Amino acid sequence: MTWHVTPDLLGFMDREGRFVETNPAWLRVLGYTEAELENCHFIDLIHPDDMMRTQLNFDRVSAGLPVLNFVNRYRRKDGDYEWISWHSVPEDKLFFCSGRCVTDEKANEAALKTRDDEAKLREQFIAVLGHDVRNPLAAINAAARVIGRATEDAQVHEMLGSIEGSSGRIARLIDDVMDFARARLGGGMNIDRDGEYDVKPILEHTAQEISLAHPDIEIITEYDFCDPIHCDADRMAQLVSNLLANAVTHGEPGAPVTMGAKDHDGWFYLWVANRGEPIPPEAREMLFEPYTRADLRQSQQGLGLGLFIAREIARGHGGELTVESDDERTVFTFSMKRL
Repeated sequence: MTWHVTPDLLGFMDREGRFVETNPAWLRVLGYTEAELENCHFIDLIHPDDMMRTQLNFDRVSAGLPVLNFVNRYRRKDGDYEWISWHSVPEDKLFFCSGRCVTDEKANEAALKTRDDEAKLREQFIAVLGHDVRNPLAAINAAARVIGRATEDAQVHEMLGSIEGSSGRIARLIDDVMDFARARLGGGMNIDRDGEYDVKPILEHTAQEISLAHPDIEIITEYDFCDPIHCDADRMAQLVSNLLANAVTHGEPGAPVTMGAKDHDGWFYLWVANRGEPIPPEAREMLFEPYTRADLRQSQQGLGLGLFIAREIARGHGGELTVESDDERTVFTFSMKRL
């Protein structure tokens, strides 16, 4: 009974390697009838890359030794191949063979190996950005500072200022790409919300940094919340910086930008608003995707990762980042439940 109903391929083979008897599983798994396999040499069905290994194991069982858990590929009648795991033992003048199809298991192993390989490549990519690219950048900055201390030439100091500004932009681009790699390619951005921090100083300091970079734009602040807050302080500063930078870049030239924060019903809300052209509805759907921009003005800096990173930071805090835009203003709002 087992011979007919088992999903395993069962069969007897003579000393020359020809099938003498096979069970119905051969038809179900490989598509061959017993008549088609009768007197067929097993080597005729083996994948070319597996022939040498298979012959060595056939020599082993021919010498009276059992072969256990030997895996090779057998050709189906339609030309495709199935991975089969074999047990084979001598049985009088014949060899008894029992095989189980393990194609799915092999596919899973291959998928796991691919994921492992991709993970290693991601780690190498992040390591190159974090170390091999940053180190030369640090050397450039150090050399610029040494030159600056050695001369009082105004023209030289002007060029050194340009070097420092450019290296700063490169450093920020590296930070953005590393965050993108962690968020999209790796296991997510590192967010530590265990600590409690005063957020108002973070907001004020970040607003001051943006104001220094854009002295022609006033940043108005409105606060109505209580410190401290459970959050990742560094990531919170990064989120605010990205939202403010987006507002001054895409807002109406010279128009003020408003940043506000408040508590409401156990939630913390932070928003950044700017005047200017509304964001089209079709653009809003893709606004938080990497390398996406609301417009393509030549004055833009960066890779278009700022809003993507801001959204990932919001999600890492268990919150969300949304946008509303009309003819009067565009508002990005970060919300998270207070712990």
